[in-house]
This record gives sequence, C-alpha cells and structure tokens, in this order.
Amino acid sequence: MSFLPLTEKPGLLPLCQLTQGCVGMVRELGGTQSMNLRLRELGFSESARVTKISGRSTVICDVCGTRLALSHDLARTILVQPVGALG
Repeated sequence: MSFLPLTEKPGLLPLCQLTQGCVGMVRELGGTQSMNLRLRELGFSESARVTKISGRSTVICDVCGTRLALSHDLARTILVQPVGALG
C-alpha cells in the first residue's frame, strides 16, 4: 500500500500524533485516491470529528460513533486539527 506524502501545515497534525483522549477535526486526507474514498466511506470526511482512543502502532479511534483500528501508516495520512479533549 502506498501513501502520498503530506506537507506540514500550521495547526494540523497527523491522526497518529493526536494525544490519546483528544478530539480532532479531519482537515485533509493524504492517501491515494482509492484509499481516501474508502476512508470517506468509513466516516473520515473532511470536517468529521474523530477521537483518538489509544494506540501507537495501531491507532484506535472513534469516528461517527464507530470505533475503528487503523495502521500507524494510514493514520499518518489523516491530518486533523485538534479541538479539545473528552470531558
């Protein structure tokens, strides 16, 4: 599986770097066209809220009320804007 490189953008970070328990808004998908389509089908559309539950090599997150496990490489292609923590 190959992924397109993401450029650094101020205020955004890859989902894999989001702190456990924090919420982020999806702002950009950096995978291949087919991978981005599949991510959108799973709920990772731009402006979706995602909560990182745990993970390093496998990232467990909640998006659209569903818990999903993503590989670290895939989570690295999802740029999010941190918006806060669960509370």
